[in-house]
Amino acid sequence: MRTSESAAPRPFQGLTGFLRTEVLVQAHEELAMATSMVVQGVLLVFVYILNPGLIGVALLGAVIFSMFTMGQRVLNEAAYVRIDHKATDMYLASPLTAEGYFVGLSAGVLVVYVTPAVLLGVLAQLVVHLSLAETALLVGLSGAVWVCSASIGYVFSTAFRDNRAIWAYSSLFFNIFGVLPPVFYPFGLFPVGLRPIVLLMPPSAAAAILQNAIGAAHLSGGELALASIGLAAEALALFGFAVFWARRTAREQ
Repeated sequence: MRTSESAAPRPFQGLTGFLRTEVLVQAHEELAMATSMVVQGVLLVFVYILNPGLIGVALLGAVIFSMFTMGQRVLNEAAYVRIDHKATDMYLASPLTAEGYFVGLSAGVLVVYVTPAVLLGVLAQLVVHLSLAETALLVGLSGAVWVCSASIGYVFSTAFRDNRAIWAYSSLFFNIFGVLPPVFYPFGLFPVGLRPIVLLMPPSAAAAILQNAIGAAHLSGGELALASIGLAAEALALFGFAVFWARRTAREQ
């Protein structure tokens, strides 16, 4: 038990060391890394066959989708460590803080699984010919989507008590919100009345902003503001809540 103020751990203490551990663990999941591109690959093939002119939009959407589905990896990994390995208590009994555990695990997944997203980004650059500003926008939006998805994934991981329930629900959630909204196809094809809803979903908000930047979609000033402010606010709020939730659930264990 800590008896003094000076003994209190620093915020995010132990993050760097745990990040290195998590990268080493994730790097041995070669099959998982190979299959992380299956959905994107299938959808890109369909788009190329049905409408080759949309392949640029689809490639940018595939980058965003790849960053979004990292939340599923975080969910699966956090739940697996807690339920099967029962190692969470051991980690949190060390100098590693709860928020350091959450960010270290999420960043470890990012370091290993970002390669497919980078490759898709390179393909998108070759097809769309993004300017430097558009490339920076793609990187920034991808980062915001990752923060949202990793935070959602970690919080959701604490709700499961049995690994058998995780795979179906996590896959369903991330694929529905990453595929059905206008991520792989132009925002203008989505029903007008439902557009405010998808502009508040991180992956479709990021895709809409990108499509507007390259001229593939034309958002009104209000729609662009809703997507931009909404995505930034969601990233900050979800990350803050995930840190709070990590600390709370650590105290309960």
